[in-house]
Amino acid sequence: MALLSRSSDLLLYGGAVALLVMLAVSRQERADAPAAPPPIPGDAALGSLGTGPVQRLPQSAREQASGTAFSVSDAGVWITARHVVDGCRRAAVLAAPGRGVLARVIADKLSDVAVLVTQGGAPPLPLAPPAPLKDGQIAFHPGYPRGQAGEAASRFLGHYRLAGATRGAPPQTVQAWAEVGRTDGLTGSLAGLSGAPVLDATGQVVGVTLAESPRRGRIYSAPPRAILAALADAGRAPSGFAPGRAITTDNYGRAADALRRDLSVAEVVCLD
Repeated sequence: MALLSRSSDLLLYGGAVALLVMLAVSRQERADAPAAPPPIPGDAALGSLGTGPVQRLPQSAREQASGTAFSVSDAGVWITARHVVDGCRRAAVLAAPGRGVLARVIADKLSDVAVLVTQGGAPPLPLAPPAPLKDGQIAFHPGYPRGQAGEAASRFLGHYRLAGATRGAPPQTVQAWAEVGRTDGLTGSLAGLSGAPVLDATGQVVGVTLAESPRRGRIYSAPPRAILAALADAGRAPSGFAPGRAITTDNYGRAADALRRDLSVAEVVCLD
């Protein structure tokens, strides 16, 4: 009997050691992506916005802090983080350096998600069907950190409670991710990645990037239900839930470049 008990103890001990080793390896994981190519010059990218009236933006708009938005309908429906456009009377989705299409802002009342509506749209990203995320699941965040093309890779940790998006709003449940990679040469804050899609390995949207905790290496995002609620409140619908482009830690930099080139992922700025 004592031998069985000792064997069980050894099995438990061995399992605990294996778990600690796996956690240590995961913390050391780095999956950095190559630096993004330079912006497409001139009007080369403008065709991706359909018939949208692209116009030259004032210099003041180019100096504003910016964020990221992504298309969910080729009819001109976009998702971003609410705090990116909070207080904006007018916003613009950039189609090329210094040029963009005006966007109407519809902010969600309860979450840090906002809907942008433009005349003319871009190829939409598919939303993932509602399903629980798996611990350690890989995800990718393509966008415009600090106003430059870039991306991050992360692994799912669980859910977390953050303060409400606005004063008086209830706390919101968000997704927590551990950063495991980013664009080569991108150091410091990921500010500007707010509003970027969180894409799973099939290229489907499983969240909206909201914030980061640089010291802890964490990224926080709104879950898909917040996207659907914001779209419902705005009276808009996504294009669908079909699989997107397969993404891996080896190709996520190139995949992000393609999404930005198609304007499925775009930079957004406040005009005033």
